[in-house]
Amino acid sequence: MTSLARSYFSSRFILLLILGLIAGWLINKPWLGLFVGSMLYLGWNHYQLQRLLHWIDQSSRKEQAPPEGTGLWGELFDGIYRTQRRHSRSRQRLASVIERIQESTAALDDGVVMADKQGALEWWNRAAEDLLGLQMPSDQGQLLTNLVRDPVFVDYIENSMHREPIQIQSYDNRQLQIAITVYGGGSRLMLVRDVTRLHQLETMRKDFVANVSHELRTPLTVISGYLETLADNAETMPPMFTKALSRMQDQSIRMQNLVSDLLLLSKLEASAPKTDDQQIPLKPLLISIIEDAKALSAGSEHQFNLECDDTAAIKGNQNELRSAFSNLVYNAVRYTPMGGQIGLNWRQDAEGGHLQVKDNGVGIDPVHIPRLTERFYRVDKSRSHSTGGTGLGLAIVKHVLLRHEGQISISSFPGKGSRFTCHFPRDRVSTLKIAYITDSAETG
Repeated sequence: MTSLARSYFSSRFILLLILGLIAGWLINKPWLGLFVGSMLYLGWNHYQLQRLLHWIDQSSRKEQAPPEGTGLWGELFDGIYRTQRRHSRSRQRLASVIERIQESTAALDDGVVMADKQGALEWWNRAAEDLLGLQMPSDQGQLLTNLVRDPVFVDYIENSMHREPIQIQSYDNRQLQIAITVYGGGSRLMLVRDVTRLHQLETMRKDFVANVSHELRTPLTVISGYLETLADNAETMPPMFTKALSRMQDQSIRMQNLVSDLLLLSKLEASAPKTDDQQIPLKPLLISIIEDAKALSAGSEHQFNLECDDTAAIKGNQNELRSAFSNLVYNAVRYTPMGGQIGLNWRQDAEGGHLQVKDNGVGIDPVHIPRLTERFYRVDKSRSHSTGGTGLGLAIVKHVLLRHEGQISISSFPGKGSRFTCHFPRDRVSTLKIAYITDSAETG
């Protein structure tokens, strides 16, 4: 309210009181005159208020200019009208932005779905309509889990933290990748991508690797057999042939190890995790792996140290877990110099169980760590070939842990050794009622 409007408001009120007082004085009833003047002023304000309410009601349906007014009411009419115009322009800009967003998302090949925190559909683009079979407007307000009934999707919606995308099969047999982002007060933005072609290529790759690996086993077995036969008669051969024969045997063994790892990795990728998990005592398993690792490090005088409670146990597939833990220990042996220390430590806490394999070997530059679990990724190709690794060990570890709802974390620096830690959820770890009696593994 401006000072002019306040002055006008005050002067009109005072003028009416004065006129009422004069009229009342003329009839010898001054208080009655003041009362009538006040009523006239209140009536006039009530009339202006009715005009304001009527204008607001009309302008809510159709934008209308404010009624004419003077003084305070004129300022009020104009102020509300200016605010209304600003809000109207803001709504128009917002509607324009929303329209552009909807147009741009409608042009995407990937589906975009917006749902509230309960999972009820609010909006989706044409691609989502095609990929998920949604229908506008009949499906609006419906729960996502009522429209997409795949058990994997339902579990992802209801129980997952949405950290990783999932893959499901659509109603028309396409492979869909679904990722959900939570925003606002719990609302969900779902991205749906058709990955049928990628899925087919991945299936072809897996089948090719598995088939080639199977086909290579027979000729490799034959070659290895003949090489062993020749090695038995090495004393009759010239020295030059003896050296070549030894090199061929080494490479044959390396190829057999590679084929075995490829077959194992293909099996882990292709088969579903077993549901009949066994309770596996950890300490005997780790002691057995250490004994095998000592044979691998023969002559290197590595020092092994095991810290694991006698009652510790884990639920899972023993062969798969043995393969994963063995790969970590064997890698530590390969990349730790003579006389180095290799430690295995199992601990349990509120989050679950954790197996750490630590060494004081050559270490790894942190820049390589994100790619260590990729197939055939090598930090130093020449060094890996000399140690006899296949480049698949950590990929096998990663897949075994995924099948056991676990994950791996890696910490390493050049010259300071490495730490590989396997993390398992709480429902995977347990405690034996009776401890297994085992020999100490804290030997060199």
